[in-house]
Amino acid sequence: MSWLFLITAGLLEIGWPLGLKYAQQDGCRLAGIAAAVLFMAGSGFLLFLAQKEIPMGTAYAVWTGIGAAGAFLVGVLFFNDAATLGRWLGAALIISGVVVMKLSSGR
Repeated sequence: MSWLFLITAGLLEIGWPLGLKYAQQDGCRLAGIAAAVLFMAGSGFLLFLAQKEIPMGTAYAVWTGIGAAGAFLVGVLFFNDAATLGRWLGAALIISGVVVMKLSSGR
């Protein structure tokens, strides 16, 4: 169950930069900031639950890795962020690191 909490926390981690991006649009400031805060709270709480069984370093690395790679992907797909080979390679390395952390956690 802890890994489910952690993966969900990582996915929610994508939501807060998305909320902050949304807050930059005219008329959406408060809604975007509120969404960001809610995603932060949900993500942090699930990380808290996951760390009851998953070592802190592993949990944090996986949590931030999912969030970073996911935010990159959302930026490319929905906000026309640059999609250079180097950026895709960096995202692939982050995802590879998350997989290695999971496989070597022993849980």
